[in-house]
Order: sequence, then structure tokens, then C-alpha cells
Amino acid sequence: MLISICIPTYNRPENLLNCLNSLSLQTNKNFEVCISDNCSDHDIKKIIEPFKEKLNIKFSKNEKNLGAALNFLKVASMSESEFIWFLGDDDLLIPSAIEEITKLIKVNPDCDFYWINSSHLDNNYLKNFNRPFNTKFLPENMQKLSSLNEDKKLMFFDLIKHKIAFDYLLGVFVCVFRREGWKNNLHVIDYEKIKDKESWSNFENTCFHIKIFCEAFKNSTSYFYSKPLSVNLYGVREWSDIYPLVEIVRIPEALDYYRSKGLNYFQYIYEKNYSLRNFFNYFFKIYLNKKKMGYKYINFKNHFLKNLIYPNAWLSILYFFIRKIIKKGAK
Repeated sequence: MLISICIPTYNRPENLLNCLNSLSLQTNKNFEVCISDNCSDHDIKKIIEPFKEKLNIKFSKNEKNLGAALNFLKVASMSESEFIWFLGDDDLLIPSAIEEITKLIKVNPDCDFYWINSSHLDNNYLKNFNRPFNTKFLPENMQKLSSLNEDKKLMFFDLIKHKIAFDYLLGVFVCVFRREGWKNNLHVIDYEKIKDKESWSNFENTCFHIKIFCEAFKNSTSYFYSKPLSVNLYGVREWSDIYPLVEIVRIPEALDYYRSKGLNYFQYIYEKNYSLRNFFNYFFKIYLNKKKMGYKYINFKNHFLKNLIYPNAWLSILYFFIRKIIKKGAK
């Protein structure tokens, strides 16, 4: 089989139901679905059962909660296809997604890694419709993750640009990649640190997939596909309070790692500066809400002092007040 949709899930039964329904509506059914339940409190197997007639589903339930990172590794290990596409249980695919990515892969056999654009949608929108949500009711002109409109073949490190995605592959749901490359490079993971079950608590359990991608695909031909084939729902994720930490700590760390693996120096400096556009206001917010926003995960020397050399770290104060003035003027 060419593609495995790999879904790590935990305690989101309604979202998983909608996700699976979007897969059941695919115009091309030639794919497998791998689901790893991280010991949910709900009967996830009962949700999956009705879809087994339409989908080729593999299901596994962990005897205990492994943490998000290890559950990702678990669900990837269930795949037997040539390519893997990770989906969150709160993501949806448009009906032609599998058909389009299948054609794209077959036309570009030299590509090992595909960046597939995604749309944003408020999860509350789905509440206006019957369950499970039917993707034919998706609104038109949803906001895209990347505003670029030109499909192109490029090298892996050419994807590490904020004009493609401000999170620099941190959101893994846009990545379709060769399973062999993933499987052969799991050795780069620090398995002791990845066991930490706290969300975003260290670089390893946040960016383990970035480490694998770098090792596997840093010299690979890749492809940027501008048409959104998935829908990323916001308003679902439990870690939204810790997002400031993700933006000004984990994303800059990811850029540091890319640089250590060969990212062009000038590209690195440019993107690192961009990543710090909310530096001071987010640090202040984290400081005021220490426990809630992950202050204990900050290394003052590495995450604060070392980033003061970038102009945007200081300009972030100005940007903050400009946004406040614009917002006030719009009322």
C-alpha cells in the first residue's frame, strides 16, 4: 500500500469520530489507517468499529498512557505502507486528499518528503451540524497555513521558511514522508527524555520528529504542495495555555537544531530573528503565569539571554504596542 494515515489519539472521541468520517468519504480508498489509543478513558474501539467496513483500519490500545511522543512512535510502527501521513485526531481530510497525494507521489518518484498545505477552522463550526461531521459542509475560503500558491519541488531545508510555515515543521500534520527513512533513523531519539509525558516539557518530546526528519531527509528532494488537503481545527487542543512557550522556546530550539544539521547560516539567522517576533511579551506572560504556562521548562541562559542578540527580541516590545493600538483603533 502507498499511504498510511497514522492517528495517535487520546480522550477525544468526538473529534476522532469526525476525523474517521472524513477518511471514509475519500474518493480513493486505497490507504490504510493506523490508530494508537493512548489508554483513553473512552471506548475508542466502539467508535472505530462502524468504519471498518469502509476503511482498512489497524487499531491498538496502550495498556498505560505513554505520553504523546511515544504514542506517535507507536502508531508509526504500525504502518506497512511506503509513505506515512500523521493526522491529529482533531484533523480532517478533504474528500480528494488521498487521491491527490497519491497522484503527486506517483508523478514525483524522486521525492521523499512532501509538505501539504492545510486550512484552519474553528472547531465550534462543526457543532452546527450533525455528528459525525460531513466534510461536504466545510466552508469555502478557509485561512491557509501557508499563503504561497505555487507548487514546487525543492530540497528539504528549503521548507524551513516562515513563508511556508511559521512553525518550521513543528506541526507534523502537514508532512507526508517515506516510512523507510523514518524507520531507519529512530536512533537519533533520546529515549529517556522522550518518556516525559508533560506536553512540550523538553526539546526531545516536542521535536523528536524534526530530529528524525533531519537525519532521514536533509539531503532529499522534497515537494511543497500549496493546495490544502487537510483541515486543522483550533479550539480543541488542551495545551493552548502553553503556546507562548512553544513559540519563543521550542520553535527557536528547532531552528538551532536545523542549523546544526546543515541549514544555511543566513537562512537560519533570518528565520531565527522572525521566530522571536513575540519574544518579550510572551516571556512576560509566561513569567506572570508560571505554573500554567510552563515557566519551569525555561533555561534562562539558553532561552532568554542568548536570544537578546536578535533585533526582533527587542522589537517585539514595539510590535506588541503597535498591535494594541491597531486593535483599539479597529473597535
